[in-house]
Amino acid sequence: MFDHLTEDLRGFPTYKISEVAHYLGVPPPTIRYWSVGRGPYEPLIELPESSRTGPTLLSFFNLVELHVLAAIRRKHGVAMPKVRKAIKYLMRTAPSSIDQRHPLISYEMETDGLDLFIERYGQLINISQAGQLAMRELIETALDRIDRDSHKVPIRLFPFTRTEMRNAPEMVVIDPRLSAGRPVIAGTGLTTQIIAERYKAGESVSQLAQDYGRDESEIQEALRCEIKLAA
Repeated sequence: MFDHLTEDLRGFPTYKISEVAHYLGVPPPTIRYWSVGRGPYEPLIELPESSRTGPTLLSFFNLVELHVLAAIRRKHGVAMPKVRKAIKYLMRTAPSSIDQRHPLISYEMETDGLDLFIERYGQLINISQAGQLAMRELIETALDRIDRDSHKVPIRLFPFTRTEMRNAPEMVVIDPRLSAGRPVIAGTGLTTQIIAERYKAGESVSQLAQDYGRDESEIQEALRCEIKLAA
């Protein structure tokens, strides 16, 4: 369980826009658009307070929110004003202050909130019933990769390392308590970045697996996270 200090880490400004874009496989301009808005369009998420006046850094909570948004975008694209309306629809019924700030990753989103969001979003973009069912499956798949603490608040994220989202392995995790919140092989503090750097320097997957005492499949997933190898 998170104590008070580590709980604060989840809302602490940690990630550059370029990092979040890399982890989620979304173009940096899109992440910036969703995070800080553009022109008259407001952002879709609430950034840490310090990011409103200083350098733009996103929190772990923001990373998880954008993980869910990216799942929607992969299938249907994102019309920002319409998604914002659907999110505000959720915020009006949010049971707590943290749910109001981060409605897309509220525990309620996994239950009644998901139906409310899909209903509202589907009405706004006029997708078919089949399209709404497909969206539900994608969002559920994204939500299933979020681990929560005893208070139902996100604690870990298993990012997608492959373009195919269904049944994707959960061998890489982002945990704000480990390695400054950078992706690591699950169950270790071994960052995917270090593995990728050694691989690029000429070491093989088998050499790295032997050196770190890990399965080759774990090394391959770490590399997929960093350099997007083919699935």
